[in-house]
Amino acid sequence: MIKLLFNLPRPTVPVFIRGTRSSGVAASAESNIKSNDHDTTASAWIKSDIEFPIRRIYCVGRNYREHTIEMGGNPDKEPPFFFQKPSDAVVVCNPTSTATCIPYPPMTSSLHFEGELIVAVGKDGLRIPVDHAMDHVYGYSIGCDLTRRDLQSEAKKMRRPWDAAKGFDQSCPMSPIIPKEEINLDVDSSIQLEVNDSIRQQSTIGNMIYDVPEIISNLSQLFRLRQGDLILTGTPAGVSHLNVGDSVSITCGSLIPCRFAIGEPE
Repeated sequence: MIKLLFNLPRPTVPVFIRGTRSSGVAASAESNIKSNDHDTTASAWIKSDIEFPIRRIYCVGRNYREHTIEMGGNPDKEPPFFFQKPSDAVVVCNPTSTATCIPYPPMTSSLHFEGELIVAVGKDGLRIPVDHAMDHVYGYSIGCDLTRRDLQSEAKKMRRPWDAAKGFDQSCPMSPIIPKEEINLDVDSSIQLEVNDSIRQQSTIGNMIYDVPEIISNLSQLFRLRQGDLILTGTPAGVSHLNVGDSVSITCGSLIPCRFAIGEPE
């Protein structure tokens, strides 16, 4: 029998479902995970016994017009492009406790936030048609594509990959996943990021250049999507720097907010 030299546990993300406030954790979470204004029932998100195992993390670059422009691109001409983060870059932000602390990463003086809607893939597929793409979606989360902007700018100038700028440790804080049947997201659903209670990014997911079905279809031309894949769908305009001590809150519709703080470097 072959023995592994050591065990590498697969990262997972908890799945939350809707339940009554008395049976859930919303009452003690200061409305961190309460239902949005469109909900009329006294319900809240509660943790299920399901964990979503992460296989790969894909990210879409420049998928909001205003962000494409602020980054020097042309939103009318650029096809979607993708990059990846390692699966262990994920940090799940616990909605029932104080903000998760993420150390300021090494080798940078320009850490930037990018708030993004995250799609969790629940069905395998290759060359998926747009009109079948939603069949492959398990659920949604909200998170942040933390970026070492100075390293990214240097890589762009030298025409090198972005791995060091995008794929560092703890570069993907995210909230628990909500199954798609449990939530209603539409083109008017707001995505917003605050730093120290000041709004820094605000848009709607309807302002994406490529919507979720189009992203899935385009990505599946390049890779066979598998259960356990996460897709960060792009960020609105307003990206900027974070400093030690900053607190970040990201919301989208009635998804569980993603909240974290930047701590001292390790």
